[in-house]
Amino acid sequence: MISEFINYIQYEKRYSEHTITSYKFDLEQLSAFLLEIYEISNLTETEYIYLRDFIVHLVEQEAAVTTINRKIATFKSYFKFLRRRGMMDHNPALKLRALKKPKRLPIYLAESELNMLFDNLFFDDSFQGQRDKVVLLLFYTTGIRLSELINLECKNIDLRRFEMKVFGKGKKERIIPLTKEAINEINYYLKLQQEAFGGQLGRYFIVSDRNEKTYSTQVYRIVRRYLDQVSNVEKRSPHVLRHSFATHLLNKGAELNAIKELLGHSSLAATEVYTHNSIDKLKAIFDQAHPKS
Repeated sequence: MISEFINYIQYEKRYSEHTITSYKFDLEQLSAFLLEIYEISNLTETEYIYLRDFIVHLVEQEAAVTTINRKIATFKSYFKFLRRRGMMDHNPALKLRALKKPKRLPIYLAESELNMLFDNLFFDDSFQGQRDKVVLLLFYTTGIRLSELINLECKNIDLRRFEMKVFGKGKKERIIPLTKEAINEINYYLKLQQEAFGGQLGRYFIVSDRNEKTYSTQVYRIVRRYLDQVSNVEKRSPHVLRHSFATHLLNKGAELNAIKELLGHSSLAATEVYTHNSIDKLKAIFDQAHPKS
């Protein structure tokens, strides 16, 4: 019966090879568990309590929450398939509930690390070097997403009003203020770009060495290259600079609602995760400074 289901998701549902392999493994693992614990060799005899025991077993084995939740999804899909085929009169997996994922605090860089990055001569005085500096500076001083930077058009940067317009998730438009330092670096970048490519600016603001629209792999490469020189954080990606932007604003006393608008979050709940980092910093200061700590 497992093989019939695998054929179904492979040829009718057109699932990816990775998903098919995962589903097959999940069902074979469940089958082995039921045979060993309950001496059940036919999955059509599965009941909710057996599935629940299997989930408990996985938790006790310290399986990752994401792995357990994938298995739950596998079982719901599989037993739904059996019921549709008339092999079962109910779906024993329907009562299973996905486990809550532990909240992962955003990784961010220390202010001293970013000050070191922009204060030292890491960027050479060429078009490429200035472009790289502007990429990092925009991520850190505006908190924009990778996709927003890649799709940022020259016409949406207002140098006189010190602001830029970006389009976030769902094409939602927002205006982000620019610092004086960012404006100066942008002006210099545009000057070098014109000199490098015959005096003309293209549609997109950040361009490749061939004066074409940049792409995510190039931006990742740029960010990692420079962050490697100043930080040992686990992840050195554009999103880490976005996290740094939000965390440092909050540490300096910015209101959470203002940060929410700058980041383009649809709800305050997504922004509140940064408060945990700030609380951790306050606790560290308390432990270090308070005479009774």
